[in-house]
Amino acid sequence: MKQYILILFAFSTFSSFTLSAQNLKLNQIQVIGSHNSYKSQISPELLAFLSKVNLSASKSLEYAHIPLEEQLDLGLRNLELDVFHDPVGGRYSNPKGIEIIKSSEGNIPDYDPTNSLSKPGMKLFHVQDLDFQSHHLLFADALKALKTWSEAHPDHSPVFILINAKDDNIPGTRPTLPFTASALDSIDIEIRTHLGMDHLITPDQVKGKYADLETAVLAGNWPKMNDARGKFLFVLDENEEKTDRYLSAKPELKNAVLFVNKKEGNSTAGFRIINNPVKDEAYIRDLVKKGYMIRTRADSDTKEARMEDYSTFEKAKASGAQVISTDYYNTSTFFKSNYRVNFEENVYERSNPILIKN
Repeated sequence: MKQYILILFAFSTFSSFTLSAQNLKLNQIQVIGSHNSYKSQISPELLAFLSKVNLSASKSLEYAHIPLEEQLDLGLRNLELDVFHDPVGGRYSNPKGIEIIKSSEGNIPDYDPTNSLSKPGMKLFHVQDLDFQSHHLLFADALKALKTWSEAHPDHSPVFILINAKDDNIPGTRPTLPFTASALDSIDIEIRTHLGMDHLITPDQVKGKYADLETAVLAGNWPKMNDARGKFLFVLDENEEKTDRYLSAKPELKNAVLFVNKKEGNSTAGFRIINNPVKDEAYIRDLVKKGYMIRTRADSDTKEARMEDYSTFEKAKASGAQVISTDYYNTSTFFKSNYRVNFEENVYERSNPILIKN
């Protein structure tokens, strides 16, 4: 296994240096990353319980990830993090799912060894009370881990991180706190505090001297890869209402950490989330050619992996979307499948096939 990881790391390093040598801009690359990157394995007793309530939903939870740093070591350059607002701390302590595991006479997982859920600050997991196991329960701890990894690899190619601000209330689970404008702004504060501005690519940097972000994007004002090394770009992956709340705290994204998923034609547009490359391949390609950055998906809800179906991934690659997320940079440990997503020669980044002709 160790030899396998070293081989992948060598390929990834070679690819990174190749992209640097070409002196490409940030939007002229294509990378693969992970979806719900923090997620560790859900208890089998909880999966069994959920399968009786909703079989399809339980199957969609049958995936897990290796720690964030190990994903980056493999060469992944996109992560996705789900945060829950919890400024006082303790809101999500003692998940109700523990009682389900106990009633099934299962082994109680050591899900919170440092009592992180009792501490103030954004929490990082998938679904309150149910899918609560995470490599970092505190958003702050994940950011610190990313900073430590980055500073140990100061020449790493840029990492794109999508943020979901989760406040859905699911029947039978404890109520979440809503993401108001100030709560959304606190995501910025945690990133600034625990990762630091020196590690960030921000909307203001891309905007530069242009009138607004979209004008800069259409003019191709993304940084060159050499200038983006050692840095992270964060995107708020949210609906229009929540995005507008964030923009009320950060008008025109001035002094913002997060890019936002605004549709083209808006002054704050620049980074789009378009999840279906099969339906929207031509649409994505058109936006990429105009200068926008796009994140799409290679698979979802374990469906492609179960069928060993690469057609969505092929459309994602062909669309030119710069960021492609998957749950399967490694094969599944939950069910038998050879499905695994990477570019040729087992790498996870390359020049963009729509913008750069090799």
